Amino acid sequence: MTGAPDIRQIEDAARRLAPVLRKTWLFESERLNTHIGGRLLVKAETLQPTGSFKIRGAWNRISRLSPGELSRGVFALSSGNHGLAVAWAARQAGARRIVILMPVDAPRTKIEQTRAFGAEIIAYDRRTADRNALVAQWRNDQGLIYIPAFDDAEIIAGAATVAYETVQEAAASDIAIDLFTAPCSGGGLIAGSALALRSLSPKTEIWGVEPEAYDDTARSLSAGERVAVSASGKTICDALLSLTPGELTFTINRKSLSGIVRASDDDARVGMKAAFEEFGLVAEPSGALALGAILTGRMDVQGRTFAVVLSGRNVDLDLYRREIADTALVDPSPARLAG
Repeated sequence: MTGAPDIRQIEDAARRLAPVLRKTWLFESERLNTHIGGRLLVKAETLQPTGSFKIRGAWNRISRLSPGELSRGVFALSSGNHGLAVAWAARQAGARRIVILMPVDAPRTKIEQTRAFGAEIIAYDRRTADRNALVAQWRNDQGLIYIPAFDDAEIIAGAATVAYETVQEAAASDIAIDLFTAPCSGGGLIAGSALALRSLSPKTEIWGVEPEAYDDTARSLSAGERVAVSASGKTICDALLSLTPGELTFTINRKSLSGIVRASDDDARVGMKAAFEEFGLVAEPSGALALGAILTGRMDVQGRTFAVVLSGRNVDLDLYRREIADTALVDPSPARLAG
């Protein structure tokens, strides 16, 4: 598949995923609705087998590999969630070899879980490594099949099924979604969601949420072209550290997004705490960033229905305890809109 996937390819991905995914429903809290003055629906991708939405793109891509390609093996670059998903999907599909290149500072739990799925872990320094050179080396020297994290049509089609399901679930309860939002890094989840919503719910606004220190998509949209951010930024959102948007994802997002919200680590902490207190769900900082941005008033939700993706749960226990210990909901008024 080349170019942006269309709704038929998204529907095909949904059919392919149905036998392997857990059905995740939309969570709702009366307290949070009162807090924001609107209606909030939470799509809990934290309940997927590998703890994040990444399993969708990985399975849609890897399940299509030929026996010959699986006999060569696969590899990916990932700080954790994509690597976990690739390792799981590749093992399910019967790949001969699974190699995941992970940053040396990746969370311990993500490294351990990825290894437990049978992957070889190769560490690299995300601040100094040439990622394109790493990909070329492992593709050319080792002969492995590269599974991109986001800039791939089949990965995007898989990610698009998050919004595809969300709209269907809401419609089953006669709920129209005014705004849809999700965390944004390389842009695959929000790009795929935008494509699904364009066909199924064209009036829905689509917003991505990025860490303030890694706002590459926001800057790129403002510049009208892909730009890079520095790798020196600090954030607890380890899964949202992309330095530049993907070529395909940016092409989709510049045409489809209503905008990008820049959010803080404190916003992520609020999202983590709310997910736990209201729904009993564990979320990592990156996975909770979009939820936190809504709850702290970075988006105007008064009187509207919002769908937000809780995109991942894989977090070291000590960090999780520390980050939510002294966090509480804050008054979201007045709304702080970010373009």
